[in-house]
Amino acid sequence: MTISAPADSRTGTRVYAEYGRPFWMRLLLTREMAVIVALILVIVIASLEVRRFGTTTTLGFLLLDVAPILMIALPMTLVIMMGEIDLSVASTLGLSSVLLGILTQAGWPVPVAIVACLVMGLVAGLINGLLVTVVGLPSLAVTIGTLALYRGIAVGLLGTTAVTSFPAFWTGLAQSKFGSTGIPVAMVLVVALIVVFVALLHFTPFGRGIVAIGFSTETAHFSGVHVNRTKVVAFMLTGLIAALAGIYWTFRYGSARGDNAMGLELSVIAAVLLGGVSIFGGKGAIHGVIAGVLLIGVLQSALRLANVSSDVINIITGALLILSVLSPRFLSWFRSLRFRRATPEKQKQ
Repeated sequence: MTISAPADSRTGTRVYAEYGRPFWMRLLLTREMAVIVALILVIVIASLEVRRFGTTTTLGFLLLDVAPILMIALPMTLVIMMGEIDLSVASTLGLSSVLLGILTQAGWPVPVAIVACLVMGLVAGLINGLLVTVVGLPSLAVTIGTLALYRGIAVGLLGTTAVTSFPAFWTGLAQSKFGSTGIPVAMVLVVALIVVFVALLHFTPFGRGIVAIGFSTETAHFSGVHVNRTKVVAFMLTGLIAALAGIYWTFRYGSARGDNAMGLELSVIAAVLLGGVSIFGGKGAIHGVIAGVLLIGVLQSALRLANVSSDVINIITGALLILSVLSPRFLSWFRSLRFRRATPEKQKQ
């Protein structure tokens, strides 16, 4: 979803003239479609070059690995499209995991413990949102602080120990697959979340408000958008889904630890930006984010199967993050260069 406007060298926002092009060009000649094409190429190359990549077992583990990243990337898309960021998501995930382990160890029924973790995620997101909107602090500074705060609480609650005793039903559910297809049962939840966030962002006034805020906070305010309320809700959704991902993470690995998912925020943000969401806000689409998550997941899975070290994989992920931030500026520069060359010719005519 984008707002058409005159070209902006800072954000790379699409211009009015682009909407005079045929629909197929506006559909296919986009960053989102470029990421989808890159995803297909990487899958084909990995299937040909990396042994065992194309098996259903590999597919199953790939989807299990990307599920928490994809979950968190959905609300993160809303936050970044407003021109904000949330770096505390992995720490919220870890805190949710620890809380789930402590509560189940204390004898709480698992459904009740899950609800408590989700409430904790909402509160964590609410704290971020209020500090950004009411106090007026930059989201980058706020979430760096809560990243350390939430992770510190998680580690402090369990220390170096881990809770590993969970009901077999729940751990089995998080790890189970649909027959011989290799598709995890957990993907049902992921698909449901995708449907919800697609509808929320692309087909509701709330989603249009998200885009308007990212394009111009002042314009959104004078257009009737409740800017602060929208931002708080977006941060709360990020905290809620991060807590949900923490529950999934705990049951999938059968372990609640304070350092669970440490550094996961890098993969989430890289996937969102790689999927076409502008770091400056006002531009993005869910299908591009999904492709970005899968592209990073496929790359990491193929590299692991090729015995590439985790350090190298992190370097590649960081390079993709830098590339995803620089590419809109390059495209904007290229468009402005074409415009400057075309203008004198029109004036001569």
